Amino acid sequence: MHRLVWIAALTASTAADALPAQTADRTAIEAIELAKRSIGFRTVRGPGNQTPQFAAYLKQQLVAGGFAAEDVTVTPVDDTAYLVARYRGTDSAAKPIVISGHMDVVEAKPADWERDPFTAVVENGYIYGRGATDMKLDIALAAATLVEMKRAGFKPRRDIVLALSGDEETTMKTSAILAEQLRNGEMVLNIDGGGGLLGEDGKPQYFTIGAAEKTYADFELSVTNPGGHSSAPRKDNAINQLAAALVRIGSHRFTPQLSPITKGYFEGIAPRQTPELGAAMRAFAADPADKAAIETLAASPAYVGQIGTTCVSTMVSGGHALNALPQRATANINCRIFPGVKPAAVMAELEKVAAEPAVTFKDVTEGSNPTDASPLRPDLTAAVKKALAGIRPGVPVFPSMSAGASDSMWYRSVGVPSYGVSPLFIKESDDFSHGLNERTPIDNVPLAIRYYRSLLADLSK
Repeated sequence: MHRLVWIAALTASTAADALPAQTADRTAIEAIELAKRSIGFRTVRGPGNQTPQFAAYLKQQLVAGGFAAEDVTVTPVDDTAYLVARYRGTDSAAKPIVISGHMDVVEAKPADWERDPFTAVVENGYIYGRGATDMKLDIALAAATLVEMKRAGFKPRRDIVLALSGDEETTMKTSAILAEQLRNGEMVLNIDGGGGLLGEDGKPQYFTIGAAEKTYADFELSVTNPGGHSSAPRKDNAINQLAAALVRIGSHRFTPQLSPITKGYFEGIAPRQTPELGAAMRAFAADPADKAAIETLAASPAYVGQIGTTCVSTMVSGGHALNALPQRATANINCRIFPGVKPAAVMAELEKVAAEPAVTFKDVTEGSNPTDASPLRPDLTAAVKKALAGIRPGVPVFPSMSAGASDSMWYRSVGVPSYGVSPLFIKESDDFSHGLNERTPIDNVPLAIRYYRSLLADLSK
C-alpha cells in the first residue's frame, strides 16, 4: 500500500494523534499500530489475564505477514501462554538465533494514571500506555521487522525464532519452559534489556549490551523464644536479638568484584560522569581493591550495585501483643548477587556477620536461577555496533550488568548466551517502566526497525 495511504489509515485510527514525519514509512506505521493494539490487551496475571488473547493476536499478524501457520504456536499455561514463531533458514542444522521478550506487564490501575494504561495514545512525541517501554513496543518493532524481511524475500541461513514468554513479571514459568525448548540456540537476543540513554537535551549518550544479570535472593531471618509478660523482661528478647543482627548486616560490605563486563561498563561510562565519579570508575576498573574508588562508588545508589553483591533489609515483623515479650521476630534480607557467586555462599557470609546464634537463616527465594555472565562474543558485539552506527553514528557501545532479572537468566542456565540488545533510547526522566504514565519517544520506531533489520541479517548468516 502507498505510504500516504498507510499514514492516512493510521491517522484515522489514532484520531488527533500526530506522528513525526520520520515514522512515515510502511513498516514503521505497521509497528506503531501493532504496538497500540498490543498495549490494549490487559496482560496482567490473575483474573481477566489477556495474555492468551494477545498471543493469538500476534500469531494472526505474523501469519498475515507471511509466516506459515504451523510455524507460529501459542501454548496455554495456567492463566497465561507463550508464543514461538519460527522464521525458517536455509540450513536446518545451524543453531537458531532466538529473539526473546515477554508479553505480560505489571499491574496498572487506571484511576492512578493520567491516561487509561490499556488504551495506547501517541501524543507529544511519545507513545503512552502500560508496556510502552516494558515491553510491547519492542515486541511490535521486532515482529514488524520480521514481517518486512519476509516480504522482501530475505532468507537467513539460521532459523530466527521469536520466543515470547507470558509471565516474566511474575513466576517465569513460561520463561523456563521456553529456555528448555530452545536450549539448542546459538544465542539469545533479549529485546527486554540493554538499550540506549538520551541526555535531557534529547541527544544520544551511549548504548549498552546487557551481558550479565545479578542473582536475586531472599533470605528469611527468624528468632524464637518462650516469650512471657512484658513486666518481667529478659535478656533473650527475640526482637532485640534480630535487630542487633540486622544492624551488623546493614553495616557489612561484601568484597567488591570486577568482571570484564563491569570493567567495560565503568570504562565506557566514566567520561560522562562528574570528575570525581568518573575518576573513581576508572580507578576501580584498574584496581577493584582501590579503597577510595570503592568508597565513592558505594556512596552512589546508582552504582553501588555494580561493584559487587548487595544485601539489604526489606521487611521485618515481630511480637504478638503490646504487653508481652515477643515469641517470634522475623525479617527478610533481599540480595542482588554478583554473577558467579552462589546464594549459599552469600547466606553463609550473612550468618557469620550476624554473629547471633539465636537467629536462624532460610533461603526463601522464588523464581530465581543463579547464572554466570554471557561471554562478550565478538560477532555479537560487531553486529550491534554496525547496526547502531547505521542509525546513531558515533554513539559509544559498551557492555552492562543488570541488577534485575529477565528471561535471559533461564537461557543462560541451560548454556545459551543471552544479550540485552533493545534499540530503544530513552531519557532517565522518561523511564516509567513499572510505574505511572509509562511512555517511550515515538521517534525510536523507524530507527529501531533499521537496527533490527541489520542485526538480524548479520547474526542469522
